Amino acid sequence: MTQPISAPLSLPRFPGTVEYWQSDGTRGRDDQTPGLMLICEHSSNALPEGIPELGGDLGIDAETRASHAAYDVGALGVSRLLAAHLAPIMGGSVLIHAPLSRLVYDLNRPPDHPGAMPAKSEIYDIPGNQNLSLEAKLARLEAIYLPFQATVTAEIARLVLLGRRPVVIAVHSFTPIFYGISRGVEFGILFDDDDDIAQHILRASQGSGLDTRMNEPYTAQSSVAHTTRIHARPMRLHHTMLEIRQDMIEDEAKQAAAALRLGPILAKALEAARLTTRFAERPMPE
Repeated sequence: MTQPISAPLSLPRFPGTVEYWQSDGTRGRDDQTPGLMLICEHSSNALPEGIPELGGDLGIDAETRASHAAYDVGALGVSRLLAAHLAPIMGGSVLIHAPLSRLVYDLNRPPDHPGAMPAKSEIYDIPGNQNLSLEAKLARLEAIYLPFQATVTAEIARLVLLGRRPVVIAVHSFTPIFYGISRGVEFGILFDDDDDIAQHILRASQGSGLDTRMNEPYTAQSSVAHTTRIHARPMRLHHTMLEIRQDMIEDEAKQAAAALRLGPILAKALEAARLTTRFAERPMPE
């Protein structure tokens, strides 16, 4: 009988990093139960250096590590600013973000997806991901993917138990040019089977001057919405995924400027959503 493959128990685990904002928009927790969860799966370009069982430095150079292939440039900074801006209207907010680069394991891809541990990302070869054995893949799954997803599951469960069914928003950035083709869209709103929040954001963005489009630069009706699909949908939570063009948020000054534009749009959308019957909190069916 074939023995099951298992990852070494001695390897460190990398759960999601959790940050909180109080109902007044300041960092920390108060006695309110947050009504908003932001998730930033591609927030980091850190590598598990010194842990060869998880890929170490992946054999990549500084250019690759600084590129969009390794992480979503600007997404974490904007997520933090939006969490602070939206906390007052949502009774607080929670942000969960990734501790490691998506090149080690892309947390927004299912385990059987080729892009979960890509041998090549865009134009970049990833030597440390070439010809990975099942044992190596399982080690990363158990050390990185499973702890992160457990973090999200636990935070959602706590909020629901405390009486709030949070809106879940995943925040990403995308490159202005992809394989030589320029992308005109600046702000993408992605949805899968639940377009409620997405439609409110689209309406709220009118007149903002942003080139805003639904399900662009790619659609959420594919593997790119894995996180919201496995966490928000089963719990019947309203959710969406935001894509911000990278050149708009590539440094701190631009992130602050983008948050000043996007914050009021999202606030208006969330306020409008709360007034509609479609947005009434949806408990799980008996």
